[in-house]
Amino acid sequence: MRILQVLSYYRPHISGLTIYVERLARGLVRAGHQVTVLTSQYDKSLPLTDSHDGVQVVRVPVAFRMSKGVIMPAFGMAARRLLPSHDIIHAHLPQFDGAGLAINARLYRKPSVLTYHCDIQLPPALLNRIVHPVINGANHLAAIIANQLVAYTDDYAQNSPYLSRYLRKVKVIPPPVEIETPTPESIAAFADKWNLKSRPVIGMVARLATEKGVEVLLDALDIIHATLPEARVLFVGQYQNVLGEEAYARHLQPRFTKADAHWTFTGPLRGQELASLYANCDVTVLPSLNSTESFGLVQVESMMCGTPSVCSNLPGVRVSVQKTGMGRVAPIGDAPALATAIIDVIQNRSYYVKSREYISQMYSTDIAVREYESLYEKLVRS
Repeated sequence: MRILQVLSYYRPHISGLTIYVERLARGLVRAGHQVTVLTSQYDKSLPLTDSHDGVQVVRVPVAFRMSKGVIMPAFGMAARRLLPSHDIIHAHLPQFDGAGLAINARLYRKPSVLTYHCDIQLPPALLNRIVHPVINGANHLAAIIANQLVAYTDDYAQNSPYLSRYLRKVKVIPPPVEIETPTPESIAAFADKWNLKSRPVIGMVARLATEKGVEVLLDALDIIHATLPEARVLFVGQYQNVLGEEAYARHLQPRFTKADAHWTFTGPLRGQELASLYANCDVTVLPSLNSTESFGLVQVESMMCGTPSVCSNLPGVRVSVQKTGMGRVAPIGDAPALATAIIDVIQNRSYYVKSREYISQMYSTDIAVREYESLYEKLVRS
């Protein structure tokens, strides 16, 4: 099958959405399919065409940005050029071009799938008050025209103002989750590199972005130190020059300085290093604040490496913890409750830990690929 995946940002940009599509695209290639990714040339240094792990990448130049969105006048033309040579189009929302993609798919008599990754919430600003309804309108038009919508969880679909309007079209497919098995040597080397002899270690894997609730963890850390004075946070992910989050980083910088040795930024990690980070943590945390977070792939990665997770009580985000029993759910934005949950998991860790095999029966890239293959084949046949 020839599959066209479409999203606004792709590698090397790092977010849960880009990781999702990258894993799915590679998995589909391994399963014998031809996959093309159509995306933006958000950085002018990136080539217009590229190939990674058998996945063909086509990038469209960006004319300008509106908030975090990219405006690409040639995007529709690029999609129309690629559509005839593909069997199905799979777009990832939210994005400005969702409606145009669905319309073009219908015109070229190609089935279309839309995976809705999260609700969109733009920062308060005059321009964003204009942009927000435009994006929402385009996404709703895309949902009406598309053949199928996909959500990560039924919990998120039921609670999303967007997805809940189209439940008859929604299919739930668990996200693709994969993480290397950390080796004893890699775990020891990571602990030595980051001087992790003092315990406990609290991990947070995310971009430094407003919706992630980093300030809630900072508040919780002050409370945790009353019980666990040596507790330390390792923040893994992009924390400098995050698109649209520069002011947020400047606002939090004095607090990072105050936290000093109890807060360490590692930058992005991959492969054995990321797996070893999870294995070295006593608990990982996802204190997200709003529905721009719909799941939290990092929670399941952490569980696969033997480390429980504490997360906010957000639709979708809470599902992996509730389903596996491997962690705690805390009220949104409640630092004392978050601190209590973290301390409980650290002090009673053995109660929360489940095997990698147990978690892998619920979440994996192979499961996601099989589910999407079945959906694609059904839509192409019909």
